[in-house]
Amino acid sequence: MWLLMFASSVMLMLASELKDAVCAFKQSAGLDSTQTSVLVIDLKSGERMVDINSSLPLIPASITKCVTTATLLEKVGSKFRYETPVWYTGGIHDGVIKGDLVIQASGDPSLNSTHEPGSSDIVAEITDALNALKVSEIEGTIIIDENDFPGPAINPTWHKGDLLHAYGTGTHGFNFEDNASGKRSVASPAAVFKSRLRGALANAGISIGSASVDADGRRHRLGEHRSEQIDEIMRSCMMRSDNQYAEALLRGVGLHYGKSGSTAKGAEEELKYWKRHHADMEGVRIVDGSGLSRTNRITANFMSDVLRHMAGNPYYASFFPLAGQEGTLKKFLVGTPLEGEIAMKTGSMSGIQCYAGYKLDSEYAPTHIVVVMMNKLSNRASARAALQKLLLAAFDEQY
Repeated sequence: MWLLMFASSVMLMLASELKDAVCAFKQSAGLDSTQTSVLVIDLKSGERMVDINSSLPLIPASITKCVTTATLLEKVGSKFRYETPVWYTGGIHDGVIKGDLVIQASGDPSLNSTHEPGSSDIVAEITDALNALKVSEIEGTIIIDENDFPGPAINPTWHKGDLLHAYGTGTHGFNFEDNASGKRSVASPAAVFKSRLRGALANAGISIGSASVDADGRRHRLGEHRSEQIDEIMRSCMMRSDNQYAEALLRGVGLHYGKSGSTAKGAEEELKYWKRHHADMEGVRIVDGSGLSRTNRITANFMSDVLRHMAGNPYYASFFPLAGQEGTLKKFLVGTPLEGEIAMKTGSMSGIQCYAGYKLDSEYAPTHIVVVMMNKLSNRASARAALQKLLLAAFDEQY
């Protein structure tokens, strides 16, 4: 009896301390408590340990990527690989292709990417395949078939100031070398690819025309480029917060769920998917895959429903950077008892700081959901420091 009373007293004391920590967080300099949402949920009991404005729709920034990756992973599985077929038309006669080279876009964001998990060189693969067939001339030209991926490469809701930068580059059916040149965006990755391929073919002694040849219309398979597994691509996307990768993944949602690889179709199918799985859709609006759009709106309730649904997937939780150790979370909670025990995706814009992910056990399995969205920040550093104190209090850690 005494032990029960003692345990009850301890629980009440901890609850009081956490309540005080929540009040202190709300009053912290640097954040607007009316535009801030925090939700911490115990996955086993379902208890909402911290709940601040969990139904408030806010701009999510890059934690939108959590939803994008989850939706496509549910459909294609972790072992999926993008396959980019290469064809030629017109047949081969005495070493001459009597038609065109046709590359059928797959939506792969990692073609010749400089980022992990990397990519074999599609230009070299095509050149080697032509050499193996002893091709010396292509009468036609290079055609990129992007018919499965309609719609603009640039989301119309993105801020114009972002579009010149690599992080604001467009996403196409055919992507190449991260659709960027250094820190600048590239308007036509297909044109860059064609230039690279023409140069490689010339070096190999293979001539190619500049205009399409009206051949018989039949396609003959030359080969195909295969990406690394999509779980590795998604992990790279989440760790580095790669917008181009995320937008390509959303196009994949549209293609695999709705038969059209447009951004608009991807967003539509994504929302339909989570509605079917009974997520709280009140106030939710998603128009892109990366979170670069400031017209997106997500609630902590919705995000927690997505995270809860995905908590049992052994691949999904591994996409999130570990606090104090990895990716965009490397400087958060570093040196605290929660270092390495919290895995979250970050999202930041001017005046915005967001987090979404899990607390993990010793086996790196999720035990708690953590969602934080802070809009209209006046001091990011102060808000981050206040949040660290709140999370330490929530998990009864001293620092």
